[in-house]
Parts: sequence; structure tokens; C-alpha cells
Amino acid sequence: MGSARRPPLLAARPMARIDDLLEEYGFLDADDRYRLLIELGRELEPMPEALKTDATLVRGCSAAVWVYPTRSADGRLHFLADSNAAITKGIIALVLLTVQDRTPAEIIGTDIEAALAPFELTRQLSSNRTQGIPNMIALIRETAARYA
Repeated sequence: MGSARRPPLLAARPMARIDDLLEEYGFLDADDRYRLLIELGRELEPMPEALKTDATLVRGCSAAVWVYPTRSADGRLHFLADSNAAITKGIIALVLLTVQDRTPAEIIGTDIEAALAPFELTRQLSSNRTQGIPNMIALIRETAARYA
């Protein structure tokens, strides 16, 4: 008997809210949590190659991570992001769930670290995978401060 293919964990739904994702994450074993992060990364909207430059590169990550902000007419920030590593792409997607499409003031006032803490990423993933998270957060905060 061939191995049955598992259905996607985030099947056919719009980008999850962080609270909804945390509820689902809590029920998963370590392997499925890893898969969930990878699938979350796959849900990111495509980032044009032209935006993947040295200026948009997040420093201090073990994998390449690019983050590019756009601003809507009402002043909300929307971030495009990508990574050359699937799990890192999932991590930046998770970080963005805490701030996506919010005003600069809302982003500055968001405790991103506290929002991510229940996911226990440092326990789930190697330190090599999580070392760049503070730099991702710092870049997002600096961007919000520039637009505030």
C-alpha cells in the first residue's frame, strides 16, 4: 500500500489570523508544527525578484530573508516577504501575521515577541533557524517608525 498524502494543514482558507493559527498549532505534534510553518510560508503572496535586493535583505538570518514594505492610501503598511529556505519563509510569515495591514502606530504598539511566544519557536526549531527573528522584528519596527 502506498503512503497516503496528508491534506494540507491550512487548506483552502485565507491567510490565518495569529490567534486562530495558535489554536491549531497547539494541537499539532512537532512534525506537523514544522509542516504548518512551511505551509504558512507558501501562503505568502509572491515577492517580485526585483525587490529581493541588498536593501531589502534582513541581516543576521541563517537563510536569506527579504522584507519590503508598501503603504496603502489609508496609511496601513503591507509587507512583502520571501526567503530562500522554506521554514524561514514560514517564520517570516508568522511574524507578519502580527503586523500585516496595520498602521505604523499599531505596529509600533504591537508586542510582536509576546504574540510569537506561545509558538515556542526556540523549542520547536534549532537556534540556527530562530536566530534571525529579532532582526526581522527590528526591521519591521524600524520601517513602521519611519512611516509614523
